[in-house]
Amino acid sequence: MDYSVKDMAQSEQGMLNIYYAEAKMPILMAIGERFKKEQPFKGLTIGLALHVTKETAVLVRTLAAGGAKVAVASCNPLSTQDDVAAALAKEGIAVFAIKGETKEQYYEFLEQVLERKPDITIDDGCDLVTLIHTKHTDLLTKLLGGCEETTTGVIRLKAMEADKQLKCPIIAVNENKTKHLLDNYYGTGQSSIDGILRATNTLIAGKTFVVCGYGDCGKGVALRAKGMGASVVVTEVDPFRALQAVLDGYLVMPMKDAAKIGDIFLSVTGDKHVLAGEHFKLMKNGAILANAGHFDIEIDVAYLEKHSKKKKIRPFLDEYDLEGKKLYLCAEGRLVNLGAAEGHPSEVMATSFAGQALACEYIVKNKGKLSSSVITLPENIDNEIARLQLESMQIKIDSLTGEQKKYLSDWKEGT
Repeated sequence: MDYSVKDMAQSEQGMLNIYYAEAKMPILMAIGERFKKEQPFKGLTIGLALHVTKETAVLVRTLAAGGAKVAVASCNPLSTQDDVAAALAKEGIAVFAIKGETKEQYYEFLEQVLERKPDITIDDGCDLVTLIHTKHTDLLTKLLGGCEETTTGVIRLKAMEADKQLKCPIIAVNENKTKHLLDNYYGTGQSSIDGILRATNTLIAGKTFVVCGYGDCGKGVALRAKGMGASVVVTEVDPFRALQAVLDGYLVMPMKDAAKIGDIFLSVTGDKHVLAGEHFKLMKNGAILANAGHFDIEIDVAYLEKHSKKKKIRPFLDEYDLEGKKLYLCAEGRLVNLGAAEGHPSEVMATSFAGQALACEYIVKNKGKLSSSVITLPENIDNEIARLQLESMQIKIDSLTGEQKKYLSDWKEGT
């Protein structure tokens, strides 16, 4: 297949959405202009498993401008923007993504990307790299390396590395300051609540909003829920993060206690069954459940399916009648910000995808020099992304003087 999308008739609208995203992503456009001149990926194939959104389309165009053949599949069954997928297909990109695709289609589409024998992979959740290491080990001889976008994916990669099963270098783009401190905090904070609102049209003010997990994503969500008038409760397993949440002014308690008082629950942990049957039984009638972690494992949907009567209320909202109590699940328990909304704003994804583009270039420039491990991009590249973003916003900052640089590098000067 050259592509598999829902409806090519949507391509014109997809082109308009990509055009709009490009206007909000000047740093990625600037990188693309440089790539067009330098052709760092000439003769190479880059395989992507990402959310096929208008922002991803700008990244695809950036890589293609650098000479790459690009193949892209969705990394989540509900996150594709069908009009954007159609637009990419019309441009000749090998794109395999349909919003609402089945699990079988999901893996079929990943296989289509791997059939192109990529030299570099870009993952959002580690599924491409996992398939290469389990089913397509022959591709490892050609693979220069890969990039990983998410916290969930990095967790999987570090587990592979610990088991001595990682056979290629992977750049953990998620570890960039310009990714996890912007994308996770500002992006997830805004877009996940956007998804809940689109799915439910509920009022946030006056509700008890339970944030499950207080990492960078949870911090962003809690801040925005508080700003919209919610009483925020945080659940955590990490003592330091729990302490941070307390000092930030939130109530912190175990999930079994939060379950009794919460009106809206959002899981952002990257772990399994954070909201489970024991918690559903304690919840109020009318409680709203949502997840913004990468995989649909954080809410035990299987329990709800088995023990409740299900009714579809709205396009991305299902009602579960559990012994006479109604619980409402957003976006099938999948990424609510992409399942029920459009994901992060373009301005946020500009920095994340600049990291992906420059990580691919870094892999090419360091061909044969990188170890088969999880690697963080050098700080100077991360800082260059931040500098470019500030420049695009027409914001200037100070520079160190010669005296200041000397002082920072000299250990002799004291009191």
